[in-house]
Amino acid sequence: MDLEWSSLGEVVLVSIGATVGVMIVFALGVRALSPQEGRPVALSRAVAGLCFAACAAAVGYGLYLIVPQFH
Repeated sequence: MDLEWSSLGEVVLVSIGATVGVMIVFALGVRALSPQEGRPVALSRAVAGLCFAACAAAVGYGLYLIVPQFH
């Protein structure tokens, strides 16, 4: 059995990058929901909703790639 180390390294880097990316977008959504003076509430909620929707889309795509019944 021959293991392709470059492919394994690529998978590790992409998974770490995707995880960090989703965490950053989620944190931006939480920050948008925090109350601050001078910022419209509707805009804050819209930005937070977009951030959370992007996180949900990334998780959904990951599940789509993992579960073979979705194909």
